[in-house]
Amino acid sequence: MSMFEDIPVDVGVIYEGERVRRPQMYVEFGGTKCPYKFELVRARKMEEIEDGKVTIVGPDIKDFPEGARYQPLGILVEVAGKEVEEELEGVIERRIHEFTNYIEGLMHLNQRYDIWIRLSKKSFKKGFNSFVYWGKVLCRLFKSEMSFIQKVQVTFITDPEKVKEMYQEALKVYEARDARARGLKDEDVDVFYGCALCQSFAPTHVSIITPQRYANCGAISWFDARAAAKVDPKGPIFEIPKGECLDPVKGEYTGVNEAIKKRTLGAIDRVWLYTAFGYPHTSCGCFEAALFYIPEVDGFGVVHRGFTGKTVTGLTFGAIADATAGGRQVDGFHGISIEYMRSPKFIQADGGWHRVVWVPKELLEKVKDFIPQELIGKIATEEDVSNVEELKEFLKERGHPIVERWVEEKPEEEKEEAVPEAVPGAVPELVATAPAGVPASMGATFKLKNVKIYAKRLVIRRVKTGG
Repeated sequence: MSMFEDIPVDVGVIYEGERVRRPQMYVEFGGTKCPYKFELVRARKMEEIEDGKVTIVGPDIKDFPEGARYQPLGILVEVAGKEVEEELEGVIERRIHEFTNYIEGLMHLNQRYDIWIRLSKKSFKKGFNSFVYWGKVLCRLFKSEMSFIQKVQVTFITDPEKVKEMYQEALKVYEARDARARGLKDEDVDVFYGCALCQSFAPTHVSIITPQRYANCGAISWFDARAAAKVDPKGPIFEIPKGECLDPVKGEYTGVNEAIKKRTLGAIDRVWLYTAFGYPHTSCGCFEAALFYIPEVDGFGVVHRGFTGKTVTGLTFGAIADATAGGRQVDGFHGISIEYMRSPKFIQADGGWHRVVWVPKELLEKVKDFIPQELIGKIATEEDVSNVEELKEFLKERGHPIVERWVEEKPEEEKEEAVPEAVPGAVPELVATAPAGVPASMGATFKLKNVKIYAKRLVIRRVKTGG
């Protein structure tokens, strides 16, 4: 039974994490192919809010035909209360994701200008055919879950021109919030913050928020997190004492490691905040962009959620996101916020921007003011190259500093001369050793010198020896 008797579908935490697949979908709002969509929270004065009011500007849910996709949508939530202030807007806004997912058959993904919502046929047939029901749920949950909020009103905008107009206004608000957080350094504070909001989707993920590393979703800065932890101490955002700094370049802190281990029940026990290798930051599923390693050029590409084409490696954003989402630590891959790309500590242990070789044109334009001047024109986009071979030539022609990292291969003739005469049944050098800290019985690494191996198939099996 629903927690709200006047809502035609069930509402509860058990639906958080529910997926609505395309065959099950009645209507879809936003998504990567919809250029204009947003959700925005604004703090208002008490007298400016009509508590519980839900307004619809444009067609209602029931006015859309079954199967309609990529529909423009704007969600404006206006809140008021004695403790409500502008600094809390981003934090309150992020909870739209959580509270919407409490509704049976209503799937909400991402945040800000990246929202993607699907309503199931089943819930529509049960009577969930109006934004009014959605708005009522949001109003009630915001007031019950965030007690400092005293009044809420919600507006849903589906009129394409109005969504487009308000989308531009929303972008200005997001940028103003982000700009407030710039300038403060990790070294200036004693505490970081963690966000476990996405653990219903990614149980082993905790977003670590520092002055110089935004939450992966791009919606919560260090200042936002501080305000949230203060007014909602039992909420998903919590304080993390920094502890001892074990590595200032990679970004490893004892306090962060302890918090991660506790919050993931031991699944993750170590995180390096400013590198994509070793113990990279975990990824949820709501990250704005994904960083991916390109071994052929020893550099990185970055692709954002709104990019619908294929990256230089031939993979889409979705494929790369699937490889790293879910709270995993995957070498060379992780989800990031766009604001993190503006940070001086952006993958600083890996070379920072000097290691980045490919970024979609739209994303590059958003962060161009934060790219070192000497790299302008040297980072490829989808308009410059379409595959790794073309990328190599582009980087050489433009003089990208990554080229200096490449080790030139010796000419084939020189390689052949360096190979000693083959002895039947012998290999010039083959060394088998167990990895550091691993017993020999658990595995081995092989070091081959001056050897060429041609194999159609290779099978490695563990063989029990001895009695």
